[in-house]
Amino acid sequence: MFELFVINHKHKISIIFKPNNYNLSILGTLSNSDFLLAAFCAFLLGISKSGLKGIAVLIVTGFALVYDARNSTGVLMPLLIVGDVFAITYYKRHVQWNYIIKLLPWMILGVLMGVVGGKLISESIFKYGMAGIILFSVALMWYWENKKDKSIPSHWTFASSMGILAGFTTMVGNLAGAFSNIYFLAMRLPKNTFIGTAAWLFFLINTFKLPFHIWNWETINKISILKSVELVPFVILGLVSGVFIVKKINDNSYRKLILLFTALGGIGMLFN
Repeated sequence: MFELFVINHKHKISIIFKPNNYNLSILGTLSNSDFLLAAFCAFLLGISKSGLKGIAVLIVTGFALVYDARNSTGVLMPLLIVGDVFAITYYKRHVQWNYIIKLLPWMILGVLMGVVGGKLISESIFKYGMAGIILFSVALMWYWENKKDKSIPSHWTFASSMGILAGFTTMVGNLAGAFSNIYFLAMRLPKNTFIGTAAWLFFLINTFKLPFHIWNWETINKISILKSVELVPFVILGLVSGVFIVKKINDNSYRKLILLFTALGGIGMLFN
């Protein structure tokens, strides 16, 4: 659906088509500072998809600052899928399908809940809700890392709750990484297995989300795709850089970085 705007500049007529869910600010050229922030976040997205999990919340925060919280989800989606395709190709030997099978049905349910609930949430609630979700996720991850009992949770309610929360948050704000990180941290997956399994999980779930962004929320359209395309080179640069960075990080440091980056992203969103 589109709204039609006709502007008369001293008898010179301009016609602007604006998607219903988009603010006029996203139609114009970004300022240099906004474009640099978006490009940097696209670079971080590439690094994240190549294995440095946890910084996804920083990416969501940056895109929300540039495009606003809801519209940023449409600009991000094509970039996420570009990163997903790279990740499933590079880490294909490390995927563990049993973990995907446990999470995916619940994530799909969460996505469907997000499709309905996300349209009813105001911009301010959407923004602060994302911040609250991030900080709550950090607290849960810190708990799993520091509790004395190192046993792996096996009850079905753990996978179902993490899956539903991941599905809902990925639909309304591309924040599922926080909850999937909690699940994979709790499962004590080695670094490469963590990355390879998460890569396939998010490729499948992001592909499932596409039709809802295009036809239900209308956050993906010709305008948003152009915004995404101009950022693809920065994603590719991040993907290449991330591969080299991840190789230098051992398993223990990798887990700590996930916690640190997730916390920083949540705080940044909360106080902006």
